[in-house]
Amino acid sequence: MTQPMMKPTAPRIPPLAPDERDERADELLAQVGAPVQSAGNLFNTLVRHPGLFRRWLPFGGKLLVGLLPDRDRELLILRTAWHCRSDYEWSQHVRIAGGAGVTAEEMERLRAADAPDDPAWAPFDAILIRAADELHADGCLGDATWAALAERYDERQLIEVPMLVGHYHMLAFTLNSLGIQVEEPGDQ
Repeated sequence: MTQPMMKPTAPRIPPLAPDERDERADELLAQVGAPVQSAGNLFNTLVRHPGLFRRWLPFGGKLLVGLLPDRDRELLILRTAWHCRSDYEWSQHVRIAGGAGVTAEEMERLRAADAPDDPAWAPFDAILIRAADELHADGCLGDATWAALAERYDERQLIEVPMLVGHYHMLAFTLNSLGIQVEEPGDQ
């Protein structure tokens, strides 16, 4: 068994400083809108790859305001952030999840390895957590989980579930590998 890898404690690629931005970077960052202030290190790092940033931003933005109910989306994202040990992703989505109706106590319960089996969860919340767990562990939703999701979601929402979890896995891998740091409270 391999030892868990230590995440970088400093940025491997630093965020683009305001005095380093050119017209293209300013134009791309302007597309983000208000969240630039609350997620500055993420966007200011990824904008260093303008072509990728330009294509990634609409995709990530679509998933953030997709067809899943906000609370459901945030349960899936927070569970994914926990699986991937992404402090940055977790810290950003704790705020968003709170606004979507996920309580602080529920956020703490998402950090338990056996979270989907916790009887305190509403049945469908447990299904969502199990879905994130299955996608993380197996790369596929199991038949029972799929059937439970299909009782509530239409086919577009069913497509969105693995796309959302997969996107936030990719983002967590990027955040962790690049060493993107959580902003200090005064920086947000």
